[in-house]
Amino acid sequence: MKILITLLILACTSFPALAQVQSLVHKEEKRRYLVYTPPAYASQPQKAFPLVFNFHGGGMSMAEQMLYTQMNRAADRHGFIVVYPLGIKQDWNVGFGMPYLEGSDDIGYTEALLAKLKLEYRIDSSRVYATGLSRGGFFALRIAAELPQLFAAVASVGAPMPEPVVQHHTKPSKVGVLLVHGTADQVVAYGGKPAGYLSAQDSYGYWLKQNGMEAAGSSGRVIDADPLDGTDVIWREQTNGARSVALATLREGGHAWPGADGFNVGLPIGKTTRDIDGNEVIWQFLGKHRR
Repeated sequence: MKILITLLILACTSFPALAQVQSLVHKEEKRRYLVYTPPAYASQPQKAFPLVFNFHGGGMSMAEQMLYTQMNRAADRHGFIVVYPLGIKQDWNVGFGMPYLEGSDDIGYTEALLAKLKLEYRIDSSRVYATGLSRGGFFALRIAAELPQLFAAVASVGAPMPEPVVQHHTKPSKVGVLLVHGTADQVVAYGGKPAGYLSAQDSYGYWLKQNGMEAAGSSGRVIDADPLDGTDVIWREQTNGARSVALATLREGGHAWPGADGFNVGLPIGKTTRDIDGNEVIWQFLGKHRR
């Protein structure tokens, strides 16, 4: 608890003018979130900015997600707003451990939060995105399935397609999807979990089908920028011009955000690849999509 309090204090004080803890009430529940605006937001008062939702992993806080992923640095470089929502009991409803339909209404909360942010900030509605780690990554994929009219693209780290989302997802979703997953992930298996979630490869195929892109042109490459980190990255991507579906397979990578500093979450997270900067590749993928 002391560590969590310290992180929250850091989150609130490190960026006094640019990061703010805010809240809204959704279904009689007070929900908190952290908003980070880049310096360009103040210096370009006539501009509307892209928005990225960054969802924390299970048991993490919004401040821990911000400090671990360091996505604010990418926001500064590329000029986008980041919001770090906080889940009820630090969790997100993807049908694991709670009823998919009767559990916490995180989809409704996300819609309400986006509506509030559009009223209070200069948001480019055509460039709203979601990303997340672990349980937050699973939830980003639920957003892709259920809110494609609001989100142009999503990126999931360490979390393939949840089976409950597949079961409830009956309409095609035209949305860009990037999947980032380590083959040595001991928390969320790259090869999937029966009745839990698809494999990374099957998730890639699932989103190609949803986007009607099975016959689209494809490209692939191997990235090994740091030969000493014990990992490399196989990047596969198919695009139809309007949107893309991509899978970044982190060979020997663990349950970690690519390029992040080591972060002890009490789990065997394994190796963190240094071959790619997670924030950079996520933004380059998300940022090319428009709704």
